Amino acid sequence: MPTAAALDAAKEAGLDLVEVAPEGSPPVCKILDYGKMRFEEQKKRAAARKKQKSADLKEIKMRPNIDTHDYQVKAKAITRFFEQGDKVKVTLRFRGREMAHQHLGMELLQRVKEEFDEMAKVELEPKLEGRQMTMVLAPR
Repeated sequence: MPTAAALDAAKEAGLDLVEVAPEGSPPVCKILDYGKMRFEEQKKRAAARKKQKSADLKEIKMRPNIDTHDYQVKAKAITRFFEQGDKVKVTLRFRGREMAHQHLGMELLQRVKEEFDEMAKVELEPKLEGRQMTMVLAPR
């Protein structure tokens, strides 16, 4: 259909002539309400943005000489974070003479790594930064 005839048909219907596929041969156009089309596209983009989940970084703080029940509470929180799709940063803070026993902290982080091996992968290996040791785990 010639462009002039298409424009006349659109004007007669009280709608707009919208080019849908300009790269086609010949280009494809539709007769529709352009304002309504833009509104619908905007709603689709907003819905897609709403469904999108960004992986947050949650932090769990521990001490090297943590008690078993306290460790279980922290482990349950880590499990919940992985189920929500978040990354977890495990931070071990050393105080006073605990710095002389950094191997205890490394053992604790290895225990965390082994316990969550099937649920998460290690994104950042344990490393010491000043008085704290950190490790980042990401859900599989």
